[in-house]
Amino acid sequence: QVQLVESGGGLVQPGGSLRLSCVASGSIFSINRLGWFRQAPGKQRELVAFITSGGVTTYADFVKGRFTISRDNAKNTVYLQMNSLKPEDTADYYCNAISPESGSKWGQGTQVTVSS
Repeated sequence: QVQLVESGGGLVQPGGSLRLSCVASGSIFSINRLGWFRQAPGKQRELVAFITSGGVTTYADFVKGRFTISRDNAKNTVYLQMNSLKPEDTADYYCNAISPESGSKWGQGTQVTVSS
């Protein structure tokens, strides 16, 4: 089984930056894809970005040019660098892992608030 633990959320002013981290443990060798989703109050959870085991990245249109997803295989960690943050980026951010063995696994989430 895969376990995920996120960190790095917090309060930031509009235009600021944050970097989220997600450490994977367990059956990490089987992970095909690692991603970040977010859920704002009263809204559905939505994909932000994901990165495959081969390093291919995909982004939602609303974060292109502002957010960057990356992974450090040696540290079993996936990052989400978020720049030029907007109030509408305020949400709980969740790490997600897809693997044949564990299916879809979620972390507990980390809160991001963008406000002046």
